[in-house]
Amino acid sequence: MTSRSTLTAWLAGLDAPRLSRVLGIRKDTLAPPEPRSMEESAERLLRPGSVALVLPQLPLPCLQVAETLAALGTPLSRGALARALGATAPTASRELDAALEALADHALVWPDGAGYLHMVAPLRHVWDAPLGLDASLEELLEGVTSEELRGMLVELGIKPPGTRRQRTAAVLEHHGDPQRVAAVIAQAPSAARQLLERRAKSAPQSTEFVVFGAAMANVPPGERWALDRGFLIPDRHGCGPGRMPAEVTLALRGPDWSAPFDPVPPVAELVPVPAVEVEREATAAATAFAIHAASVLSACSAAPPVRLKSGGIGARELGRIGKAAQADDAAVRITLEVAYSVGLLGADGDRIAPTAVYDTWAAQEPVAQFADLLHAWWNLQLTPSQSRDEDNKSLAAVAGAPRCGACLQARRGLLAAAAALPEGQGVRVGTDLGPLVAWHRPLAHPSFHDETPFAAAVREAELTGVIARGALSRLGAALATGDREKLAVACRRLLPEATRTARFGGDLTAVVVGTPSVRLAELLDSTADRESSGTASVWRFSGDSVRRALDTGRTPDEISAELTAVADGPLPQPLSYLIADTARRHGRMRIAPASCVIHSGEPALVAELAAHRALAALGLRQLAPTVLVSGSSPDKTLAALRGQGYAPVAEAADGTVRIERVPPRRAAEVPAPRKATARAGTGRSPRRTAEAPAVDPSAVAARLLITPPTVPEPDPFGTGVPFGTDTEEIVAGYAKHLPYTDVRQLAHAIDTGTAITVEYVAASGSRTVRTLSRLELDPPYLEALCRLRNADRVFTLSRIQGVMPAWADDLA
Repeated sequence: MTSRSTLTAWLAGLDAPRLSRVLGIRKDTLAPPEPRSMEESAERLLRPGSVALVLPQLPLPCLQVAETLAALGTPLSRGALARALGATAPTASRELDAALEALADHALVWPDGAGYLHMVAPLRHVWDAPLGLDASLEELLEGVTSEELRGMLVELGIKPPGTRRQRTAAVLEHHGDPQRVAAVIAQAPSAARQLLERRAKSAPQSTEFVVFGAAMANVPPGERWALDRGFLIPDRHGCGPGRMPAEVTLALRGPDWSAPFDPVPPVAELVPVPAVEVEREATAAATAFAIHAASVLSACSAAPPVRLKSGGIGARELGRIGKAAQADDAAVRITLEVAYSVGLLGADGDRIAPTAVYDTWAAQEPVAQFADLLHAWWNLQLTPSQSRDEDNKSLAAVAGAPRCGACLQARRGLLAAAAALPEGQGVRVGTDLGPLVAWHRPLAHPSFHDETPFAAAVREAELTGVIARGALSRLGAALATGDREKLAVACRRLLPEATRTARFGGDLTAVVVGTPSVRLAELLDSTADRESSGTASVWRFSGDSVRRALDTGRTPDEISAELTAVADGPLPQPLSYLIADTARRHGRMRIAPASCVIHSGEPALVAELAAHRALAALGLRQLAPTVLVSGSSPDKTLAALRGQGYAPVAEAADGTVRIERVPPRRAAEVPAPRKATARAGTGRSPRRTAEAPAVDPSAVAARLLITPPTVPEPDPFGTGVPFGTDTEEIVAGYAKHLPYTDVRQLAHAIDTGTAITVEYVAASGSRTVRTLSRLELDPPYLEALCRLRNADRVFTLSRIQGVMPAWADDLA
């Protein structure tokens, strides 16, 4: 039966809960349990794109079972699979069943009615050489001629049949017996035997190339012996070394060889950890992070950070925000990335500023704020605390990094590893969970500069209270369910209720134990300077902080009343004196907007101007009996006054009268016309006209030949040269500082797939010259293979400072 029919039959035999689970995991399916819908669901489950989404979520045993099935081919009996994996013992057999159950829940592998296992077709192509095995003998023999098959059988001592099909069957029968294959190779010459044994231990290589038509001319003697007997099959395209069939590889590995199968996670050093200590530490961490996050976003609201030209928030602005919020770099980066991902922050010109969504979020209580941020962190497809790239250069925050599914799976694997620990026990230090994460999510990637695997993910989980004392907290357990309501309940139980009062001291400080309420934090932030945040937050009052409150229009009595309402006792006298003293000095000087000043020694004239209705458009305001200020410019004010019959004069900046002298207008000088000579035989002069210059026809023709045709729009650089391709227009739009010659050269390299050398300025400011190949344009980024690092890198187009042809030394 085909994969679709076997999958349909298997789905039809599932009970309702199992069917719901299978179709619920793969969200690209709909699952009403009618037979017609089963066929449609099976068709959707077999889509190639869905496999790539599922595999990163699987633990190591599931991937090992899937790779073995891809190597051996399906349908395959469960017993044959168990023998190939060495999972015949009872304990290992149960673990194999669990792995098959998990693969079935994802509709990747399923049994048919006879007990044979089938797998979704796209899963076969995930591995280039599963278990280090090349293609099967039957597949490799498709490119072998009948005469070559005859030669193989003769060398093996088998009488060749007459037809190609019979000869193919004879070779398949011989090589399908591992003992016969091992016996023949044991009698082979030493060079051939060593070559085959070495090839059987390693994955097939495809990096050697030979010239067409000469593939068999310089074959080493050992390889020639193997090729003549079909233990190596020449490539059907005539290039590369001979390929070893999977049957030959398995025969050489011997009957004791088995595919890797690690059903049990690695052993970690565990220590007893009482649940009360886990909850206590998780509460402290979550409380501190909630306070820091609110302070970070409040600092961004007060002074939105400036974006770098290349995008994102640089180290200087991060330091400023951290200092204002009393938070370390990791907490600042996590808060900014998470807030940006859910729309609390957004780009506003050259700054990153809070949005209208932030106002709604800020009005919530701290527990609800923290639950929103934690849920967003759980689904974030990047590592927000990462501050350095693979080249150890400083990274900007909120720079629009590419989505990283492996970073998300690192977080998921961390919680899965912590949840699997025995109750009441935890690892000695949080980073000891790294090997367990690698087992639960083998396809997850650690950060570039993790000293131990997944140290960044562990650090973020500890900062947010998800992991505490090397164990999973109640908060982490609720987060792993993906249920926002359960997470909100856990946050309310774990985090203390918001504090609504403060303790004011005679040293002009206010101390809040726990998480301050939104109203309390806003009041203290508006009247004092925050000195520290955490399980206890401290604000300090000063003359400047009280002045800021008075600047908003509040009176000293209102400030005192508001502080008294949140105090757990009477306000200290020093604070009351500070408010009263600052209020006495507040407003003794006033600053009024004005574009110019009108003054006169006649108070009556000044009063007349102030009351003149025709001059109301000037916005005149009397500051003193002899002084007016105007909201209009000096020239406009002069014109208006003169238009009403007054005779004002203008003053210079030093108080002297400004002389208004307008120079007379003169035309531009033109050359005088040449004098014309009189015509011969006439008595009068001809009409006075300028003589036309002599014209050289050859020069005119040469100019016409080199003149470009009419330039179509757009003319991007004002040089008369239009964009040649869409790629040029895209590159020029992001790399605006590049000359058009560099834009065309870079666009040509992208379109043709040729290598290019660029001068690049990293986010840290360092300037390097790199040769790039395999260019892929993903505005505003350029993805390419960097020959300097010998790895794939992502480059920002705006940081490319120059373009030149690829250097031959770098391409060697």
